[in-house]
Amino acid sequence: MRVAIVHEWLDTYAGSERVLEQMLAVWPEADLYALCDFLPEAERGFLGGRIPRTTFIQRLPFARRRFRMYLGLMPLAIETLDLSGYDLVVSSSHAVAKGAITGPGTLHLAYVHSPMRYAWDLQAQYLREAGLERGLKGAYARWLLHRLRLWDHASAARPDAILANSRYIAERIRKVWRREAEVLHPPVDTDSFTPVAAKQDFYLIASRMVPYKRVDLAAASFRRMPDRRLVIVGDGPQMRAVRQAAGDAPNISFRGHVGKAELVALMQSARACLHIAEEDFGIAMVEAQACGTPMLAFGRGGSCDIVRTPEESDAPTGLLFAEQTAEALIEAVERFERNRGAFTPAACRANAERFSAARFRDGLRAAAARHLGHG
Repeated sequence: MRVAIVHEWLDTYAGSERVLEQMLAVWPEADLYALCDFLPEAERGFLGGRIPRTTFIQRLPFARRRFRMYLGLMPLAIETLDLSGYDLVVSSSHAVAKGAITGPGTLHLAYVHSPMRYAWDLQAQYLREAGLERGLKGAYARWLLHRLRLWDHASAARPDAILANSRYIAERIRKVWRREAEVLHPPVDTDSFTPVAAKQDFYLIASRMVPYKRVDLAAASFRRMPDRRLVIVGDGPQMRAVRQAAGDAPNISFRGHVGKAELVALMQSARACLHIAEEDFGIAMVEAQACGTPMLAFGRGGSCDIVRTPEESDAPTGLLFAEQTAEALIEAVERFERNRGAFTPAACRANAERFSAARFRDGLRAAAARHLGHG
């Protein structure tokens, strides 16, 4: 069986590249395609020596550093890939990869991290943060996003089957594309984390300091809980706002950017980890659970797939709160404190195993076989 894997672009080894790594493990003989490939040599090990076949985006001026500025050309670029002769095409898509064109004798299985968020429900936020709400550039950006929406919806008919990385993304796919999607959670390297039973008396939030992560809300909430310790890990443009929210509260400490070993040690020893953002999935939550640590998370997005609450499980692994407010987070902390014994490291670790790389490979292989008529 001839197999092709279509990835968006290669410039760093991050979340979608971890998915690609497992796809390549399932089909080691597959040919690899991408819009462009500027992945540093030090991060290419997971490709196993493969050189992806790329598009004209690879050769455009300044593409190495600024290929994203060619977003408007990416739909055309992905359509130039010649995927004739393949029995199976698997795309990994958060922008245009699912729009690759295949013939009637080819099964196209699309793994979707998200529809284009900046072209759909996050358009206003994207334009605001990019300073493109007004003026000629703003008008052009709105026109471009309009054109991308039209193409995105039309090209959503091309995959024969769609896999979504969470129920939240499956709902978004249903909303914007009017397509049904099966849920296959992304792979998490749970083997890199060891659960620790002995917990210390602090809560942990580890995050980039950007607005949607709402680390400032965690700081403001714990400022109102002087008997609860909070450790904040991370850095970014919102650091000043987070420090202002914390004030001079002695129960809140900042660690800044830390190495992986120190971060894992903090996750292992924290009483609970906090996650206040609305995420498509949220790999960091699974990593905390793999360390045997309960989660207190905002109850929208991927957290609903990851955290097992006392209402749905006899072996709960955390709590979800309904609003991104200090009152909701404080109530969740106090509820957790009253019922700490219900959340065990063993239950958290067992929950994390649902998202292991092996589970992902098995699920992907089974989905392909099912749609090819082999299962």
